[in-house]
Amino acid sequence: MLDLIAAEWPAPHWIKAYTTTRVGGFSHAPYNSLNIAAHVGDNLNSVSKNRQLLQKDLHLKKPIIWLEQVHGNIAISADDPISSLRADAIYSKAAQTVCTVQTADCLPLLVCCSSSYCVAAIHAGWKGLSNGIIETTIDALALPPSDILVWLGPAIGPQAFIVGEEVFQSFTDKDQTAESAFQPIENNLWYANLYKLAQQRLHKLGITSVYGGNYCTFSDKLRFFSYRRDHITGRMLSLIWINLP
Repeated sequence: MLDLIAAEWPAPHWIKAYTTTRVGGFSHAPYNSLNIAAHVGDNLNSVSKNRQLLQKDLHLKKPIIWLEQVHGNIAISADDPISSLRADAIYSKAAQTVCTVQTADCLPLLVCCSSSYCVAAIHAGWKGLSNGIIETTIDALALPPSDILVWLGPAIGPQAFIVGEEVFQSFTDKDQTAESAFQPIENNLWYANLYKLAQQRLHKLGITSVYGGNYCTFSDKLRFFSYRRDHITGRMLSLIWINLP
């Protein structure tokens, strides 16, 4: 039985949104066990079986589109002919098209609309977050900010994500209010709060219906993969789709 986390938010009834955990798959250590990533060194047969299990367990009617995430700020539409999968966000207005991102400490954001059929999945590491992946995606959706709902999926928590001066300045040089998302430690090191940084960006766009942000992938080894903790490890999948005929 898969241990899935359902997004907790007041989304329309036609929205399905989940994040996988590491529980319930076929992969062996250090990828045990529901690793869905084919680029991390895991046995590809195990990865394929994990992906098939997920497809079957969630009764997905269309194949999952697997992005080649690059920590950038490119968002692509799943509804148009796709020339390249090198992107960190994907969106769709079509029924049963599954938008997904893979993470193991970076922040996954799932997006939907209360007034129309539209979904998106965003992969926000600190680089993508700083360089505007949220803004790029929301701009592409062309929706009223008051109608947008966002769920922040499992990411590394604010008491575990230690960063240097480069990361601190990449945010505070653009927006001084971002300083409140950092807690100084010593020797130009900081605790960074990815959840708060994302919330700040969303609020500046006029999006206030923001939910989630309650997990720490680094500290919960039984449930989550964490690149910062383990380096050689698997990936979770955050996925969202419009569940209509």
